[in-house]
Amino acid sequence: MATERYFRLAISREEAMRYYKGEALVVVAHADNGQRLQFPALHIRRFIDQYGIHGRFRIRFDHNHKLIDLQKISD
Repeated sequence: MATERYFRLAISREEAMRYYKGEALVVVAHADNGQRLQFPALHIRRFIDQYGIHGRFRIRFDHNHKLIDLQKISD
């Protein structure tokens, strides 16, 4: 059974480039319920645009806390 959490990211272009280049390996965010989330930065790279990374996301993970998927659900 999968667990899902919702969170927002507002990351500048400069900081997003650290994720893109592999300089920053982990993304840390706080879910709407206050839970601290941490996941590999490679999963966020596809959401980088000319302004950085901005929006609301849904992350799903399994009972072993392995990431199943990450989706951007709004700006």
